[in-house]
Amino acid sequence: MIWSAFKISLLATTLATSVVVVIGTACAFILAKGKFRGREALDALITLPLVLPPTVTGYYLIVLFGRRGLIGSYLYELTGWTVTFTLWAAVIAASVMALPLMVKSARAAIESVNPQYELASYTLGKGKAETFFRITLPLARRGVLAGVVLSFARALGEFGATLMLAGNIPGKTQTMPLAIYEAVVAGDNRQAQMLALILTAVSLTAIYLTNKLASSQAHSV
Repeated sequence: MIWSAFKISLLATTLATSVVVVIGTACAFILAKGKFRGREALDALITLPLVLPPTVTGYYLIVLFGRRGLIGSYLYELTGWTVTFTLWAAVIAASVMALPLMVKSARAAIESVNPQYELASYTLGKGKAETFFRITLPLARRGVLAGVVLSFARALGEFGATLMLAGNIPGKTQTMPLAIYEAVVAGDNRQAQMLALILTAVSLTAIYLTNKLASSQAHSV
């Protein structure tokens, strides 16, 4: 049970982190450099999962991706497949819960980059995309990496939204946090302790790496 939950958690977390890195970095850049009406409203929407109870976020995900949901109903009609109670449901739940951390960290890092470097790049005829990948992103890399680490740890520890959307199916959608819950309910304290220690070690490592990266970013700016 421990190995099965570990494999599912690792796979779901890796996929979720990959999604979050791409979407989160793009959102961070838009929020950091964009000047448009509703920018802070977008930031508030992205941040919402940080302050909402995870079960509420999970409910909204069901409203969106459930078989009768706003998106899920069309998906089911077209393919006969539903997101709920699958590994992809766990990936979606973990992605939504981890995205705010990635965006917050990456946005702060991008905003800390001296705009004079970007202006110099534009003066030399470089476009926005090339300037971002060759100037902005390398200079903000430590803050972005800190966001990646935090997002990975948050996705690995996700419980409430995953339970709502993916369920707790051993060998299919049961991640380590869900396995801990089931072990405690069943009175299997040894298994619960082992899983809790693994998650604690990952969390401590994430905090340590984030602090190191943040410190390096501060000294390099």
